[in-house]
Amino acid sequence: MKSFSFAPISSPTSKILILGTMPGIKSLELNQYYGHNQNNFWKFMFQILEEEFSTDYEMRKNLLIKNNIALWDVLQFCDRVGSLDSAIKNEIANDFEDFLATHPQIESILFNGQKAASFFKKYVHLTKEYKTFTLLSTSPANAGKTFQDKLYEWNIIKTLL
Repeated sequence: MKSFSFAPISSPTSKILILGTMPGIKSLELNQYYGHNQNNFWKFMFQILEEEFSTDYEMRKNLLIKNNIALWDVLQFCDRVGSLDSAIKNEIANDFEDFLATHPQIESILFNGQKAASFFKKYVHLTKEYKTFTLLSTSPANAGKTFQDKLYEWNIIKTLL
């Protein structure tokens, strides 16, 4: 199955860029980042940013924008059956040179899991230095760590804002 990533959620004032790998099946169906209700991404964001949790996608996007956080995926396109990153084939990366040039305040790049970091390192070669952090995946497929373990790691966001 051919998969295409979404447009980024960002503003010119974004300071942090969070990168996933590629939207899964449920996210693609809903046309929403982290649309699977068992993915902890949005739960983490609301808790870390000390806002009341919402399932409204516009409120979710606004939460990131008002906190100067951009959200995108490393990959623009891939072939994949299912939602697992391990099934990704024929991948093409997004254009980070252009994106980062139009978002000059970004200082930190956070990867939602090892695979996002791996694809980024494989395909993206930047001239500017950024603080990078590879965090535990928020995916329900990453069952090796507890919600609290993952949340603790994701709290690095507070120190970067």
